[in-house]
Amino acid sequence: MELQSRSATALTLLSLLALALAASQLAAQNDGIQALAGEWTYVEDRTEGRALERLGPPMSNTFALRIEDGAVILVRGHGSGHRDVRVALDGKVTEVTESGKTSRYRGAWKDGTLTYEVDFVRTPGKPPEGLIRREFRSTADGLIVRAYFGSTASIGLYRHAEDIAMPTPTKAAIGDVAWLAGAWVGKKSSGASIEERWSPPLGGAMLGVSRTVSRGKMTGFEFLRIVERGGGLVYVAQPGGRPPTDFVLTEVTPTRAVFDNPRHDYPKRIVYELSADGRLRATIGYMKGGTPRQFEYERDGD
Repeated sequence: MELQSRSATALTLLSLLALALAASQLAAQNDGIQALAGEWTYVEDRTEGRALERLGPPMSNTFALRIEDGAVILVRGHGSGHRDVRVALDGKVTEVTESGKTSRYRGAWKDGTLTYEVDFVRTPGKPPEGLIRREFRSTADGLIVRAYFGSTASIGLYRHAEDIAMPTPTKAAIGDVAWLAGAWVGKKSSGASIEERWSPPLGGAMLGVSRTVSRGKMTGFEFLRIVERGGGLVYVAQPGGRPPTDFVLTEVTPTRAVFDNPRHDYPKRIVYELSADGRLRATIGYMKGGTPRQFEYERDGD
């Protein structure tokens, strides 16, 4: 009887130990997947062998995830339209139809990696037109995202905006960009007219406004400022009158000024350059690589 009692006690202890181990593993898994929650901002392309001009994010410049029991919520930036999509992590299919387009989502969490696949069905009753697979893994350096489109893979690093280091500002005063003052006009490849008008430097600041006009109607505008701050210059942009976004001056010459904000979704860099013939070029893009957008201006009246 004593031997049976000891055996029963040992089995009970082993059962409790197994339960505790399982609970510990589940808690570790939950902690791991919770690390994926929040808003993420693109930092850099880590796809090996990719040409400089092809560098860019494997998905949106910014996206957000929310974690629930047994599921991940695709909040935005996943190409899922204007709605949140709940993707179960047990392999069950979530089907979403919006504007006549159907998407099927399937997700899993395994070995510290969140994976979800999306099948796109454009025409009801026909097979899917394409499959996208995305993988998300938290690392000490940030969130590594791998996106697969058929046989093509793209890899990018994302971080929470507050974890992205801002650049060291260069020392400058508002007079260092006085060459930007004036009225500048140009045309886009679409034929739309564009203009930027900058006030002369005064009181530690220059004020600017931009406007885009297409077919006789204003299609876009932006309030702009360059201000002295902390011994340097800050470019403050308000496209469409939205809340301001700051870009720090990191390089300045008598004909060139570079403003950076790696925490912003897009653009992350704004460059103004004055050519030898008096033309102005404005370039916006990523901190490194990609295909920047360029706008060419002439002085109004020239």
